[in-house]
Amino acid sequence: MVTVAASVYMISVNGAVAEVAIRIPPPVIDVPVEPNTSLQTAVFAGGCFWGVQGVFQHTKGVLNAVSGYAGGEKETANYRSVSTGKTGHAESVLVTYDPKQISYGKLLQIYFSVAHDPTQLNKQYPDTGTQYRSAIFFRDANQKRIAEHYISQLEAAKVYRNKIVTQLNPFTAYYPAESYHQDYAALHPESGYISQFDLPKIANLKRLFPEQYREEPVLVTSQSMAKARVSVEK
Repeated sequence: MVTVAASVYMISVNGAVAEVAIRIPPPVIDVPVEPNTSLQTAVFAGGCFWGVQGVFQHTKGVLNAVSGYAGGEKETANYRSVSTGKTGHAESVLVTYDPKQISYGKLLQIYFSVAHDPTQLNKQYPDTGTQYRSAIFFRDANQKRIAEHYISQLEAAKVYRNKIVTQLNPFTAYYPAESYHQDYAALHPESGYISQFDLPKIANLKRLFPEQYREEPVLVTSQSMAKARVSVEK
């Protein structure tokens, strides 16, 4: 069994805990960073997509991070419907990354450490409902294997006080969210919600993963929305 002493970082805003980040070990099983590999995608859900998107937009090796919906049908893949918690979707982020710069395992480490709390069932801090669940939508057998082993590794190391509740679901389709949801943390840093729950995530990324942190985020709005909406449906 691997044991680690977890370091917990909390940021308080007006006396309320805004974010918890835990220093966790990297995955034992990972895909090595290789020079002759094409771009890859990964889909992560962990509460409101604003903060998860913001974290990965500040991660080196990530070329695009698009907020959207996974786990449900196309007909109800819109914010009004998803917000009911009855469509089966999870607010998610589609991450396009360069495996020559960052591995899938490193993305998982950032996801489990600073992007969200994987021990909260169907919620993240003030947001509750199945649409805010912790979930990984794996694109292939390799992503599933790495994620499964990493969860087992973290559980064995007793990194968290509570059990990891992250779901592992096969990817079926991904639907980009409405344009006003894209780049929300970057465009609205003055928002009370963003300042309390999302900016601390980015600060924790910089603190815990300085080698992966990038000061200037890669934004959806700086790219062609047509390119951002390139079909990723099977």
